[in-house]
Amino acid sequence: MKISTVMVIGAGQMGSGIAQVCAQSGYKVYLNDLNEEFVQKGLSVISKNLSRQVEKGRMSEEEKRNILSNFIPSTNLKDAEKVDIVIEAAIENMEVKSKIFNQLDQYVPEHAILASNTSSLPITEIAAATKCPEKVIGMHFMNPVPVMKLVEIIRGLATSDEVYEAVEDMTKSLNKIPVEVNDFPGFVSNRILMPMINEAIFTLYEGVATKEAIDEVMKLGMNHPMGPLTLADFIGLDTCLYIMETLHEGFGDDKYRPCPLLRKYVKAGWLGKKSGRGFYVYN
Repeated sequence: MKISTVMVIGAGQMGSGIAQVCAQSGYKVYLNDLNEEFVQKGLSVISKNLSRQVEKGRMSEEEKRNILSNFIPSTNLKDAEKVDIVIEAAIENMEVKSKIFNQLDQYVPEHAILASNTSSLPITEIAAATKCPEKVIGMHFMNPVPVMKLVEIIRGLATSDEVYEAVEDMTKSLNKIPVEVNDFPGFVSNRILMPMINEAIFTLYEGVATKEAIDEVMKLGMNHPMGPLTLADFIGLDTCLYIMETLHEGFGDDKYRPCPLLRKYVKAGWLGKKSGRGFYVYN
């Protein structure tokens, strides 16, 4: 199965990153979002990222122009008629994702693959919204996408070997490392990471140490590049809460119970770096 044209749904942080690495690897990319403003904002972020690479001497101005020429702005899911794979990077919400996949089912050509960048939701359930569950698969990129090498590839219950192999080959063509993961809540990355972040929040909540001390212990003692509370701010506290709730519901185990302080911050609108305040304050 040859993949040459991609649609990325969602021009936010993850979607624009996925679109960028696809365009850099020579794929034609439809960057799709709800309106032209969101699409242009995503393309602007990609252009700035590429300009930084030019300034650092890692890319020529001509290479940048060639990459940008691979993009086709899109605000209509019907454009999926023209692609070989769709990578959905919309909000982490099952109802939203199921609706998107149900609509895509009407438009994509018979050979096309439907992939979700979900970080925790079951691929099998997303696939159930389509008439072709064998063509649905998870491609969980890490943030920031242009920098991080890992892609978790998640098979749904019905995902075919042919689809898995095509996605694995595509991932390698993006200069990423694919890792096969089974369809369990949180997969591997967030099943391990989010409870650690949640436990760090409990440690703060219970007054064991200050946020700075907790982050320093994990950086200096465990050699983590950033502390768990800083990382939570970068991920988004609303996203952390949603993933913990998905784990809690999916496994029915109270070890995944979200910390009350995490809920409190999200209700206050303290979502982390994107809102200007989380565990830390950002200008």
